[in-house]
Amino acid sequence: MKILVTGANGFIGKNLIAELKNRGYNNILRINRDSKKELLNEYASECEFVFHLAGVNRPQDESEFMSGNYGFTVDLLELLNKHNNKSPILITSSIQAEKENPYGASKKAAEDLLFSYCEERGSKSIVYRLPNLFGKWSKPNYNSVVATFCYNLARDLEIKVNDKDADLNLCYIDDVIDEFIRSLEGNENKKGIFCYVPVTYNIKIGELADKLQLFSANRRTLIMPSLESPLDKALYGTYLSYLEENNLSYKLKKNSDDRGWLAEFIKSDSLGQIFISKTKPGITRGNHWHHTKVEKFLVIQGEAIIKLRNINTSEILEYKVSGEIPEVVDIPVGYSHSITNAGLDEVITLFWASEIFNVDKPDTYFVEV
Repeated sequence: MKILVTGANGFIGKNLIAELKNRGYNNILRINRDSKKELLNEYASECEFVFHLAGVNRPQDESEFMSGNYGFTVDLLELLNKHNNKSPILITSSIQAEKENPYGASKKAAEDLLFSYCEERGSKSIVYRLPNLFGKWSKPNYNSVVATFCYNLARDLEIKVNDKDADLNLCYIDDVIDEFIRSLEGNENKKGIFCYVPVTYNIKIGELADKLQLFSANRRTLIMPSLESPLDKALYGTYLSYLEENNLSYKLKKNSDDRGWLAEFIKSDSLGQIFISKTKPGITRGNHWHHTKVEKFLVIQGEAIIKLRNINTSEILEYKVSGEIPEVVDIPVGYSHSITNAGLDEVITLFWASEIFNVDKPDTYFVEV
């Protein structure tokens, strides 16, 4: 299938083309802002499906709304008609089409034109009035508050929240693209004359800003906010996509002593924390127990002996572990435990604890195994 994509270099276009390729659609005819009309004419003669994504959101002159959103749609439909091409046409409109503003009016005009054209010529019209979109590759300071907030926070710039209680209806780009490909395959979600993306999220601007600020603070606090909801996962992935390419890494605090070193990696209020250590040959760490906190030990390099003892008994349990054979040892409550480097090389261990260490209530009691 030959698929024509207008606005191929835009936010939606880039994401759509990437996923079309993932799914084996490789015959993609791309039109962008710099394409010549002759190329559009050629593609209009041979395409078998049209994703009309091109449009104007924030022009310097308001008259560009109508020329960019309605006028270009006129050009596209005239060329399709010229070649008697009855390909299905999917067009991205906006919820602003319901409102009386220059942008909304231009989108409404393009909708009406497409409906009329397809009815006259027997082509299939697929019109999506999209809400606020977010995701990777969206242009900041353009048409997405999420993109603007993420871009600024990733650069330690101020974000402005004029009305924290303002409601925002969001749609994630991956959900949009999934729905668009359903349309390509004839399975679009439709209500009345319009199609829709079935997954959307409602959030207040202030709540959105708070979530993104927590993501931004993660490198400093190591605390990972909850990613339990699909929205939070999508927002966190989006935030990371706005990091500068020379700022994708950050250093951890390395606590060193005669035994080796230890560094905290990730903390979570709901899932505890992960840390890593390097231990010199012959050195033992631990010899303590916990009332409530539980842990998991995983040696990823070297050889070690993990010892445990119920503090009410004298029986010692031993687990010989090696980085060559990954093996997790659970540390129950009420058991004093230790880990000893039993080899000639340094031991590297990943630790997970069920709660973030609290210096005021450490729940750690030193007792020899």
